[in-house]
Amino acid sequence: MTPGEAEGVGGSRQASSRSAISPSGRASLILASGSPQRRAILGDLGLDFEVQVSDVAERDAGAPVAVAAENARRKALAVAGDGVVSELVVGCDTLVATGDQIWGKPPDEAAARATLRHLSGRTHEVVSGLALVAGGEVREATEITLVTFRELDEPAIDWYLTTREWEGRAGGYAIQGRGAVLVSRIEGDYLNVVGLPVAALLSLEPHLQRDFAAHAG
Repeated sequence: MTPGEAEGVGGSRQASSRSAISPSGRASLILASGSPQRRAILGDLGLDFEVQVSDVAERDAGAPVAVAAENARRKALAVAGDGVVSELVVGCDTLVATGDQIWGKPPDEAAARATLRHLSGRTHEVVSGLALVAGGEVREATEITLVTFRELDEPAIDWYLTTREWEGRAGGYAIQGRGAVLVSRIEGDYLNVVGLPVAALLSLEPHLQRDFAAHAG
């Protein structure tokens, strides 16, 4: 740009009936991520939230679903701490994978070129792990979206590298930006590819839907 195995394109979701609701009846939300994409998604939805970036070491090797799930859990727990918090802490980790190979954030242009060459003409998985912590309880979900790239020739790759969108992006591209022209097809949740699977988030905390409705009104 996640425990359990993915079940098809939609991934696996596990939900609990417990909620983290403030005295006003609305969920109090902390995003344990510095990702501008995740902040933008929550902001566009009209949610009130605060950002607390977790400073934890992240796994970068292993089965992609397990890696994303563990990284999301680490982020959420690092912000929630050992105490019982009333706020809902959301941790998320998104990665790009072909089979068991994870394509992380390219450290330089040469790595970005190699990544784009590999993804060219292929279908890859965008895997997100989602972890919600509140009141000592951890709830988790995974989401998988399939993304197929067009066949990219060297001029196309050269052009995309000049946009610098690959910097800090799992898989070396941003589908919500100029990276959209690299893609021929997606199957699944588009927002998952951007960085936050909203449908999975709502499956874990349905009360957030009430926040959406309140802001829409």
